[in-house]
Amino acid sequence: MQKILVLYYSQKGSVEALARAVAHGIDSISGAEAIIRTVPRVSTVCEASEPSIPDVGAPYVTLEDLSECAALALGSPVRFGNMAAPMKYFWDGTIATWLSGELIGKPAAVFTSSGSMHGGNESTLLSMMLPLFHHGMLLMGLPYSEVALSETQGGGTPYGASHIAGTNGILPLSADAIALAKALGKRLAETALQLTK
Repeated sequence: MQKILVLYYSQKGSVEALARAVAHGIDSISGAEAIIRTVPRVSTVCEASEPSIPDVGAPYVTLEDLSECAALALGSPVRFGNMAAPMKYFWDGTIATWLSGELIGKPAAVFTSSGSMHGGNESTLLSMMLPLFHHGMLLMGLPYSEVALSETQGGGTPYGASHIAGTNGILPLSADAIALAKALGKRLAETALQLTK
């Protein structure tokens, strides 16, 4: 079984829902298994800290999760056109992984959710790609052969799966967003399996 890491940060649940759809796509491929992980929140108050094990949701990611995965799907909400601080903080702490080259040649994909149609989905997807390029990963997106990419009214880009959650962050994923997230997971898993033959 090839372990495909689905690593996300979610505040109101939309990115987590996308992560679960990506994982569903991964798990639909024989020989691939989605491993879902998250990152803890960060605070400007130095004394504040998260528990070592989250109260709910996916376990926190470890550097071992990165080294053991065959591929990576990375998700974050949009923060002014960029990935959220907790995700950036995690990647800033992966210098040892970068030095060892553990992620070189592994496929990766990204996904996001914003509050509005022009909220910065594409620039956020691109911002998440930057540390992955530095780690030597092989980035992939969604081809236009995915029909939902041309028909969606609520997100979806060739750079990766996306969702428009509304200004209050509670709009559910559309059928197109789910289809594109699953397609991204399937494509990632299929590529990882081809690369390990």
